[in-house]
Amino acid sequence: MKNNIDIKFIDLFAGLGGIRLGLEQAAYDLGLTTKCMFTSEVKKSAIKALNLNFPNEQIEPTDITKIEAKEIEPFNILLGGFPCQAFSAAGKQRGFSETRGTLFFEIERILEFHLKNIDGFILENVEGLIGHDKKKPSDEIGRTLAVILNILRNKLGFNVEYEMLDASNFGVAQVRKRVFIVGCKKKYGKVDLKFDPKPKSIIKDSLLYNQPCLNNEFTKKLLRHYKPEELDGKFLKDKRGGKRNIHSWDFEYKGSVSSQQKVLLNLLFKQRRRRSWALEIGIDWMDGMPLTYKQIQTFYPNKNLQNILDDLVEKKYLVLEHPKKKVVNMISGRSYTERIPDETLPKGYNIVTGKLSFPISHILDSQNLAPTMVAMDMNACGVVDGDGIRRLSLKEGLRLFGYPESYSLDEFEKNEQSIKLGYDLLGNSVCVPVVRDVAKRLLTNIFK
Repeated sequence: MKNNIDIKFIDLFAGLGGIRLGLEQAAYDLGLTTKCMFTSEVKKSAIKALNLNFPNEQIEPTDITKIEAKEIEPFNILLGGFPCQAFSAAGKQRGFSETRGTLFFEIERILEFHLKNIDGFILENVEGLIGHDKKKPSDEIGRTLAVILNILRNKLGFNVEYEMLDASNFGVAQVRKRVFIVGCKKKYGKVDLKFDPKPKSIIKDSLLYNQPCLNNEFTKKLLRHYKPEELDGKFLKDKRGGKRNIHSWDFEYKGSVSSQQKVLLNLLFKQRRRRSWALEIGIDWMDGMPLTYKQIQTFYPNKNLQNILDDLVEKKYLVLEHPKKKVVNMISGRSYTERIPDETLPKGYNIVTGKLSFPISHILDSQNLAPTMVAMDMNACGVVDGDGIRRLSLKEGLRLFGYPESYSLDEFEKNEQSIKLGYDLLGNSVCVPVVRDVAKRLLTNIFK
């Protein structure tokens, strides 16, 4: 390459720059030089983080849909963690029928325009991309991924491999499965994306201890009922059970609860998930349905039942609501389902508190791996620290994604609102060590 630079890359949908960091680390390991030619990102919070951590560049908010391919300087490696909500189980899985799903075609047009200069690319997405929009359940991949692979292989002529990789196999203390699509010109051969797992890390390795703990109504009530060491690895949510789960009524978070009420609540959160009630109500089964007074009476006969229910509704342990019906909607010729209240059916009593209703809904198990950290959950992740509990810090979050110690989100620690922005950025990020190993395989093929 010109100016003795081996790798000129562009970073599309950059986020925190995690894919870029992985590429740069791999290049450094191989003795190769790099230069970022172009960065695309629209989130103001991400732009702030990028400029703080890549101070030698002035990165501006850039909507890739408004950039002509010819405006981008020549490059030989494309990086793209294209938006995943359209293929994610956390969304409605609308795929290419949704605007965010069509952003892959921005990658296509840029690759096509710069085709003669490009040596390879690394694309990343959620695991749901593999099976999205399957024609038959037995199909190995869905039609969405098939379209992507067909464009990259047949239209643009790259050797392309894809693999679902779990960050926990790359020394990261987080179970995070993501699909990597890696391609290069045919003269470089195929990129091997099969990796031997590395030794596991645990959450404790990423924690900073002796930090200030929370001291609010939530933590006071929780610690009144449980010792700190008993909370390690616990979930707080009313709609599920199990040995690792704590309900709001277990520590009387919303007010005092009698022994009778606890028995009723423990029965109701299980009963509301039974398929037989859906048949009786006249709706498609869903995992958690409101049950009427008469239905509750069948498994909790109590002459004082109405008063018990009324008190639990007043304290907001329960909500009185209509059952929900399944409706099919269409966008751009593709269907997706939603559930909306069916006001023709009588109201029933339902558990009201979801996991996001607690200031902390998951206290991470310091001796194990973290589950997949997503943006909507990270703000509610906590850790045991000494005699108390506190939220996971952004620095600890960065470690759980394998970011280098030099990477900082300290500017986001200033207040509650900015901390949430930091969590949002992390939850949508990649695990850097995975990208590093993937990039090393790609670069080795190209520069061998």
